[in-house]
Amino acid sequence: MSLNIKVLGPGCEACDWMEQQAIAALELLAEEKPDLEATIQHITDYAEITKYPILFTPGLVVNEKLVCAGRIPKVEEVLTWLRQALNGAGG
Repeated sequence: MSLNIKVLGPGCEACDWMEQQAIAALELLAEEKPDLEATIQHITDYAEITKYPILFTPGLVVNEKLVCAGRIPKVEEVLTWLRQALNGAGG
């Protein structure tokens, strides 16, 4: 059971908030699923960011699927996306 999470953005304050939301959601999920493995990457390279269908940063990618862009999601939203990714469900 593993998750690959990417925060897309130039490294601005909003990107940092997005990363904090993802970390908070992961911590909650880890309490439910102790065997969970996860990685978080902060992608600041523009060429790498444009590989995803994103118009506005910050962006959040879970297991190579863009789940959020242009806003800071609530921790509960991120948690839902992480659970969906683990269950193999779509967006």
